[in-house]
Amino acid sequence: MPQLSHRGATLHYELHGDRGEPMLFIQGVGVVGNGWKPQVDGLAANHRLLTFDNRGLGQSSLPADGTLSIEAMADDACALLDAAGWDAAHLVGHSMGGVIAQRLALTHPRRALSLALLCTVARGADAVRMTPRMIWTGLRTNVGTKAMRRRAFLELICAPEFLATADCAALARELAPLFGHDLAEQPPIAMKQAMALRRYDSSAELAKLAGIPTLVVGAEHDPIAPPRYGRQLATLIPGARFVEITGASHGVPIMRAAEVNQLLTGFLATAQPSDTKKG
Repeated sequence: MPQLSHRGATLHYELHGDRGEPMLFIQGVGVVGNGWKPQVDGLAANHRLLTFDNRGLGQSSLPADGTLSIEAMADDACALLDAAGWDAAHLVGHSMGGVIAQRLALTHPRRALSLALLCTVARGADAVRMTPRMIWTGLRTNVGTKAMRRRAFLELICAPEFLATADCAALARELAPLFGHDLAEQPPIAMKQAMALRRYDSSAELAKLAGIPTLVVGAEHDPIAPPRYGRQLATLIPGARFVEITGASHGVPIMRAAEVNQLLTGFLATAQPSDTKKG
């Protein structure tokens, strides 16, 4: 698999598809690039896709100084566009990946053909806020038996109605390759990623993204990035469209892949960047 050495980090990435417009997919906290497999399977026939492991996760390494910030990860993503030979791409980000996509588009607007921001926020602190529910669920992902910890993790990414009848043990086994780890064991880098996300706030800058077609997608039962934050994000980006997927939660790109892929396909078919972008 291809790797890129960039500013002391080694970035593992994969290219899929050989036709259509380019799409760069950026993952969130604790999830490897393979988490986009449902999108790769559904979109690679008509688009060129790039997925990757964020620095310090999966097969990608941190630089020796341990630098981990939203800005550094956005710079990594921009370097991967260069590695693929793409002047610009449609940027798709989930959760923390949506924040990274915002930073990339703010820093290099001409490299963003469009933005699809899934289950994400304008202020990173909103996604890592310490509500009673998040404290309780977060605690349960770290204590108890592996089965108990897997169940708690599934409660973060799956809708309650779905989990009520799901075989949680089988589901956790199915999802582990997409997340890149046993759902009972979170990678150490995840906490550092969450702290980097907490420090980041682009809300005052988002009006600069005017002219970049933007789709913001929220999920009805998302405990990490509730739909109200998606609506707020969409109001801060001039011309952005907000869509809420009912009966879904934070893991919507995986758990409701067909709907997400259909949304992305329809959005890309109409996304025409403005020629007023600068930078």
